[in-house]
Amino acid sequence: MTKNLDSEGLQSIVDDYDLFFIDIWGVVHNGIKIHEKAIKTLDNIEKIKKKYVLLTNAPRPNDTVKIFLDKMGMNKNMQKKVYTSGEAALKYLKNNHLNETFYHIGPPRDFDLFLNFKKQKTDNINECSYFLCTGLFENHDDDLNYYRNLLNKFSSKKMICTNPDLIVDRGNRRELCAGSVAMVFEKIGGKVIYFGKPFPEVYNQSIDTRDKKILCIGDNLNTDIKGANLQNYHSLLISNGIHKKEITKDGVEKVSKKYEAIVNFIQSELKW
Repeated sequence: MTKNLDSEGLQSIVDDYDLFFIDIWGVVHNGIKIHEKAIKTLDNIEKIKKKYVLLTNAPRPNDTVKIFLDKMGMNKNMQKKVYTSGEAALKYLKNNHLNETFYHIGPPRDFDLFLNFKKQKTDNINECSYFLCTGLFENHDDDLNYYRNLLNKFSSKKMICTNPDLIVDRGNRRELCAGSVAMVFEKIGGKVIYFGKPFPEVYNQSIDTRDKKILCIGDNLNTDIKGANLQNYHSLLISNGIHKKEITKDGVEKVSKKYEAIVNFIQSELKW
């Protein structure tokens, strides 16, 4: 049974945990503005000397996301807690595919992910050794059929996906993410290597998790909550995120069952 923390707040359970993995987009901000109650919560977690990681499926390096958060007004100390799926993917690429030619699928804003090996990028899809998917092309950002047609003849190649999220809400606008393209590639028989939640590498790379009681906080059942489930951590779902309409209509128990996810706690927004 999922416990609602809207009245009691995170402070009612904070002593039960040593470490918190906290999603950024959908919890700390909505893509446009910071959620002040979430920032206050982070501040309080720090005051009681608890550890947390701002773990995000952003397909860019840590430093790029820190710049974005700085512009939103987040303080430098909180920015130090950021760890991205892009950073996890970057480590893998440097160790395994540094000299291989790749075809990038995603917008130009993600180019900083491969600045150190940009010479390996090709615009000829026939020449690439693998696909590096960070998102969707700006002129094809809502048409998955485009990617099905683009990739249909190349299912023998491998894809590196730096953001397993299928969708994200930017303010009131819903957008497709790299995970949706990767799903299309898998459906035509392609192999995808994912970096980010719910896969274990991003948790283990970001901080030492050994012998710690851990709570994962996020708004996405497919990534934040399933990630917690797969690592045997407890989970707190923020219900005003991407599942807001579903939860309002059917309730958290029915919706979490639909996504085959276990939700220990729920809040409408992250607050202390």
